[in-house]
Amino acid sequence: MKKLPVVCPSCGDGLRVKAMHCPTCQTRVEGDYQLPAIMKLSEEEQEFITDFVLCSGSLKEMAQRMGLSYPSVRNRLDDIIELLKANMKNDNK
Repeated sequence: MKKLPVVCPSCGDGLRVKAMHCPTCQTRVEGDYQLPAIMKLSEEEQEFITDFVLCSGSLKEMAQRMGLSYPSVRNRLDDIIELLKANMKNDNK
């Protein structure tokens, strides 16, 4: 399956969803929808969040799983939190 682009290849601005469709019944929904803040993160950042949730929010377990120190994982989470905050702030403009 193709990856969903989130940045315009021409100008670098954020992309928005214009249309969706159901491949089963061919229903089509059109509009102008913002991507959720989490969708604007890189695939690697989204995978980190998924793993974090699957670890029940345990940074200790994440550190073991990733083979990194607890502070390294904590810093990575803090960076992702800041990216999410920035994405949400930009959505509210």
